[in-house]
Amino acid sequence: MKITNMTMYKVPPRWLFLKIETDEGITGWGEPVIEGRADTVRTAVEEFRNYLISKDPMRIEDHWQVMYRTGFYRGGPEVMSAISGIDQALWDIKGKYYNAPVYDLLGGSCRDKLKVYRWIGGDRPSDIRNAALEAHQQGYSAIKMNGTEEVHYIDSFEKIQAVCDRVAAIRDALGMKLDIAVDFHGRVHKSMAKVLAKELDQFHLMFIEEPVLSQNNEALREIARYTSTPIATGERMFSRWEFKNLLQDGFVDIIQPDLSHAGGISECKKIAAMAEAYDVAVAPHCPLGPVALGACIQLDICTPNAFIQEQSLGIHYNKGGDLLDYIKDASIYHYKDGFLEISNAPGLGVEVNEEVLKERAKDAPTWKNPIWRNFDGTVAEW
Repeated sequence: MKITNMTMYKVPPRWLFLKIETDEGITGWGEPVIEGRADTVRTAVEEFRNYLISKDPMRIEDHWQVMYRTGFYRGGPEVMSAISGIDQALWDIKGKYYNAPVYDLLGGSCRDKLKVYRWIGGDRPSDIRNAALEAHQQGYSAIKMNGTEEVHYIDSFEKIQAVCDRVAAIRDALGMKLDIAVDFHGRVHKSMAKVLAKELDQFHLMFIEEPVLSQNNEALREIARYTSTPIATGERMFSRWEFKNLLQDGFVDIIQPDLSHAGGISECKKIAAMAEAYDVAVAPHCPLGPVALGACIQLDICTPNAFIQEQSLGIHYNKGGDLLDYIKDASIYHYKDGFLEISNAPGLGVEVNEEVLKERAKDAPTWKNPIWRNFDGTVAEW
């Protein structure tokens, strides 16, 4: 079997789909994208085209090594995202060839169902209480919310109190019926992250996410002294080599590699195995589309230290397109009581609606994250 063609579709809200075709009529799908830099990743995928065309798609590990190692300059979000989407599509082809879900090719299922969580609120969360009640009524048992807006290096305690008030509103309404994760989103610098982590400890959260930017992971050592809440990070880390020091330092409880950014299924399986050796849980990052989620689920099903999966249904970023808009069978992402049943569909288990992709790609916007500024005009982390 040989790879014969590669086609990409940039579509709303901020996604890029890749289709890889073969001479045996088997096609695979992936999502190679960095949110806000879809066109850059598209170019990176195109740079791999000449190597991949006419190659055997079954040699996934060898292709991964060639794409990663033979460019001399390695890694980075755009190149790793290109490799990720290609890797997803190759695993999709391989699963379809053997008429087996990818997780069966990676050792088989180790669970009966998979817990998922829902985002509530937006970048500037306000009416969190009602959103949490709605999520609970929909059957979810876990939610995640952004914690803060802009936070300067040293800022007012008023902003800290506002976060606590929002979380308290959920606890007052639902008690401990919902697991709550609070995403610091890398917006909070070390000095204020210590304060916020300490103040949130009273709410017994599922985890706090990205309390500082991953470039500042050494600060987790200090932040961990102020909280007993599990600390999660990793969505902006792009290979096992970046996760190596984080795991060795021992101040993270949950890693969140993104299967569209951190080398795809092949690399994230290795990252998850590394984490297991350090007694660290895995909760893959996935605010993306249905193929990226399908790849995450395949990994989760065969990964014993995976405990929950992010998914983007109804997330505030999804303007002009949502998780179910680009697939033929929406039932594959039907959540019952906050869990997803295990499917035995071949490959990634996602049947993409290519006609919809073609139509939506005609006028797809170029999504960029907003530029935020602090009260004194300095650029703030978004």
